[in-house]
Amino acid sequence: DFQFDETGRVTGVTVERDGETLLLTAKRGVILSSGGFDHNLSMRKQYQKQPIGIDWTVGAKSNTGDGILAGERAGAALDLMDDAWWGPSIPLPDGPYFCLAERSLPGSILVNGEGVRFVNEGAPYTDVVHTMYDQNKDPTSLPVWLITDQTYRNRYLFKDVLAALPLPKAWFEAGVAFKDRSVEGLAEQIGVPADALQSTIDRFNEFARVGKDLDFKRGDSAYDRYYTDPSVKPNSALAELTNAPYYAFKIVPGDLGTKGGVRTDSRSRVLRANGSAIEGLYAAGNVSASIMGHSYPAAGSTIGPAMTFGYIAGNDVADTAGR
Repeated sequence: DFQFDETGRVTGVTVERDGETLLLTAKRGVILSSGGFDHNLSMRKQYQKQPIGIDWTVGAKSNTGDGILAGERAGAALDLMDDAWWGPSIPLPDGPYFCLAERSLPGSILVNGEGVRFVNEGAPYTDVVHTMYDQNKDPTSLPVWLITDQTYRNRYLFKDVLAALPLPKAWFEAGVAFKDRSVEGLAEQIGVPADALQSTIDRFNEFARVGKDLDFKRGDSAYDRYYTDPSVKPNSALAELTNAPYYAFKIVPGDLGTKGGVRTDSRSRVLRANGSAIEGLYAAGNVSASIMGHSYPAAGSTIGPAMTFGYIAGNDVADTAGR
C-alpha cells in the first residue's frame, strides 16, 4: 500500500521482502509499472466474461494485479477491466499457444459449437476473441474450432511443427487436436453437428474458388492478407478444404495480458473517479487502463505506450523538484 503525507500526496510504499515489511519513501512520487492481473483468478472472474481463467494467458506469472489493487485502495478509478490483449489460443499440454498465422493461412476456418463460421479468421486477434465472446453468449459454445485439411498441413508450419510432419501425439491425447478421414467423423469427435460443418465447408469452398468471402470479407483488406500465401489464387487468404484427412484444433480465448487498470491522464498521473489526480502517484504499462481502449490498432500497442508514458511519468516526477 501507499504512504501519504498530510496533504494527501503519495510519499512512499510499503512492501514485503523475505517476510519483512519495509517502507520505501519517495520524495517526488511513485510510478506504478507492475503489470496487469493476468494470473489473478479472482479478479478475472470478477471483471471478465466467462469462461475465463489463468491457464490460457501467456502473460508473466508475476502479473497478479497487486499494483492495480493498491491503486484502487488509494482511491484510483479503474477502467477497461473487462478487456485483455486477447488472441485465439490452443491450450496445449505444455501451455497455451497464441495463434497468429495458423488461423489466417488459406485452407483454414474457425467454427463455433454449432459448426458454422462466425468471424473473419484473418481479423486482428483481439477482435476475433471479442467476437468469440459476443457471438457465443452461451458458455457451452466455447471453445471454438480451427478446421483444416491435409493440403494445409502439407504446405504450412503449424506452431513449430514443419509442414507435412505429423503433429505431436500429446496434442491428440490432450483433446486439443483431432483428425479424421471424413468431415462427418471429425464433427462427431469435436461434438458439432456434422451436417452444419459440412455445409459450412462447402460454402467456404465456393468462396475460395471465386476468391470472395461473401460472409465475412476475409482477404479483402491488406491486414487480412499479411499472414497468407501469395501463391494461392485468386485470393491469398482463401483455399478449399477438400483433401482428407481433416483436422480440428481447440481454440480458447487466450491473451497476452490484461488491458484494464488504474485510470491515468496525459501526464501519467493516476486519477480518481471524479477526475482529480492522486498527487505523487503515476502509472505506465498494463497496470494502467490502455489508451487504446477496446481496440488493437497495431503491433506494439502495449510496449509503445508503456515506454512513452513511463518516460512522461519520469519527466513529470523530475519536474516536481522545481515546483
